[in-house]
Amino acid sequence: MNLKRSTALGTAVAMALYAQSHAVLAQRAAPKQNETEIEEIVVVGIRRSLRDSLTAKQMSNAVIDVVSAEDVGKFPDKNLAEAIQRVPGVVINREYGEGERVSIRGTAPNLTRTLYNGHALATADWFILEQQNATRSFNFLMLPADIIGQVEVMKSSQANIEEGGVGGVVNVKTRNPLDLEPFRVYLNAQAVHTELAGETDPHLSGLVSWKNADETFGVLAGLVRHERNIRRDGVEVLGYFNHNAGPGTGNVLVPSFIGSALFEQERIRTGANIAMQWRPSDRLEFNLTGLYSQFSADNINQNFIAWGISALGNGGTLTNATINNGTAVAGRISSFNNSTGKPGSGVVFDAIQRQAKAETRNIDLLTSLDINERWSGSARIGYTDATGNTDNQPFVEFVAPATFDYDLRGSAPQVRFRNFDPTNPNDMKFDFSSLHELKNDDSETYGYLDGNYALDGDWLESLDFGVKATAHKRQVTAMYTVFSSFHMPIQNTPASAFAGPQTPADFLNGIAAGNTLRAYWQINPARTRQLLFNHFNNIANPRILNPQDSFLVEEDTLGGYVMANIDSGRLRGNLGLRVVRTEQTSTGNVSSPQGQIQNAYGNYDPVRAERSYTDVMPSVNLTYEYNDNILYRFAAARVVTRPDFTDITPRASLNPGALTGTSGNPNLDPYRANQAEAAIEWYSDSQDAVSFALFYKDIQSFIADRPVDRILQISVSTPPNAACTPSGTTANLFNCPFTINERTNGGGGKVMGAEVSGVWTFDNGFG
Repeated sequence: MNLKRSTALGTAVAMALYAQSHAVLAQRAAPKQNETEIEEIVVVGIRRSLRDSLTAKQMSNAVIDVVSAEDVGKFPDKNLAEAIQRVPGVVINREYGEGERVSIRGTAPNLTRTLYNGHALATADWFILEQQNATRSFNFLMLPADIIGQVEVMKSSQANIEEGGVGGVVNVKTRNPLDLEPFRVYLNAQAVHTELAGETDPHLSGLVSWKNADETFGVLAGLVRHERNIRRDGVEVLGYFNHNAGPGTGNVLVPSFIGSALFEQERIRTGANIAMQWRPSDRLEFNLTGLYSQFSADNINQNFIAWGISALGNGGTLTNATINNGTAVAGRISSFNNSTGKPGSGVVFDAIQRQAKAETRNIDLLTSLDINERWSGSARIGYTDATGNTDNQPFVEFVAPATFDYDLRGSAPQVRFRNFDPTNPNDMKFDFSSLHELKNDDSETYGYLDGNYALDGDWLESLDFGVKATAHKRQVTAMYTVFSSFHMPIQNTPASAFAGPQTPADFLNGIAAGNTLRAYWQINPARTRQLLFNHFNNIANPRILNPQDSFLVEEDTLGGYVMANIDSGRLRGNLGLRVVRTEQTSTGNVSSPQGQIQNAYGNYDPVRAERSYTDVMPSVNLTYEYNDNILYRFAAARVVTRPDFTDITPRASLNPGALTGTSGNPNLDPYRANQAEAAIEWYSDSQDAVSFALFYKDIQSFIADRPVDRILQISVSTPPNAACTPSGTTANLFNCPFTINERTNGGGGKVMGAEVSGVWTFDNGFG
């Protein structure tokens, strides 16, 4: 029988620092007369979790690491991504101070496969740009750590593990009631203070588990609610554009936007999980589990921007420029057009509120059966879905003519307006508004059949085999308001009607340089919502489909595997083959002069693309036990990760302000790689360990951008560039020259590295 375990040795190093606060308990049984007294040592707390993790790592045939909870509700971190970042070779990205996505061994997050109790889990995002991108990268904000028992980070591949992880596989495992005490109740209450936001918020979690006296039936239910208010101050340069600076200088790069941004958000994470186990006999077991997680993320982002691309694109001037390596790193920009005598826009104030949330759900039934001494198997059916919606996005924009000095050479970008007061809303004109909605739906129906046949061979221990079928669907639907019908009726509203307080007194403290813009007027969020929604509710059809941002991908897979488990004394492991057929159908909309879809966002033709491909993935995992303490490991495999959903859609998503965009390609091939790793691990008789590993990945093709030029239509009041021309068919519709980054299979690359990790404990309680 193959035992699975995973530990993060590097994870364990950091976790061991907590060991000083947890006791090692000794329980002494009362000796009977004339019997030798027997002492039983029960290890609990952090040391118990480290020992469990090391045992799992040592007994595994694959190259894995594990993070284990020391007890119910006591995972090392409240955020799951931050817990597994201690595993060697794992890096996480943080958004607003919280870990969200996991990268393994130098690969991108979308090359990490995340499983929940061994099966797929749908994912979606709260942030609108990630909703539009629709990647395969799992957002770990959706999994509260309080409900987790153990996490396996699988770095080598084996045939019975779901494909999709070129970087690696993260398998999140929850608790089952028959594994716990007969009756267990856990409650936890904490408070978290966020200094910049000035808020103290509650973190609450609880779990109840029960099983009957015969240990044949049990029920578990857990609930988590975390609240957090955050604030982020920032100064940013958003892109550069080419500008002819005149004789003797020629084309130079000039910053398109220089902004002082204030982001505020209220985060509420609510999670619940259930598990029901029924074991009517020693040979048969049913396990029904369910998960619900919601991440509410309402937020407001306000950005006061020096608008260089608009000022110069409409005939303004750049003077007193300092050129460094072809870039104007400092200078004075004026939006006044000397040729026409008209002032253009040189400053723009964007205020975007988003009512956003993400939800993940799963229902899963696993049936396990031991038929006889040789045959055993399991059947699994389940459904998982997720939504990531921006239900409403009240957006207002204000502009004004401006002359400003800028300097990018200091510790932070600096902007000083010369004829304009950023703290006075009366100096600005209400220029644009919208109230968009974006829906992102992800779902999968799955079924697995797995079997095991035990053998009596001297080295061939058993055969694992199985089949799987999945039906996956990812859909993005963009329902947007239209400039002509939504904004134009209210465009003469004075900016002061939206005005609220000034920026906080401590805005950009510790960030700003001498002339960084630190003070400007803000909108009143409640008043702005009221004005826009009152107008919205008086329009017959306030939103229409935006075809370029809407698409559907359907992906059906059918696969199977066979794996031989070997054990010849000191040598153990597995050799296997996994084969998967993928049927892909993607539907999008492409710009067309006479399209089947004709609305204010342009003319589009629906495009449907179908393709299929097969992947054959051999794998080998071998472990040689040199002695009771030293292991040598070797693993090699063929691995694959399918492209992101947005990459395989026949459509173009545009950024009208910069006249750029991205385009999908339904004929993309997946990421495919050949990989190998070798490791040596030493384990002491107690709970100390040292590990050294080398790894190598030969990724045959990365997915990259290929720039192409296209004339596409956009709906705006004022075109962002003089090269845009009226379409001649619809008001506020322009034909503009775009540079589109089309997704394509590019060249490959190699990823290689080494990992060293260790766990060492001391008798004084430290480690």
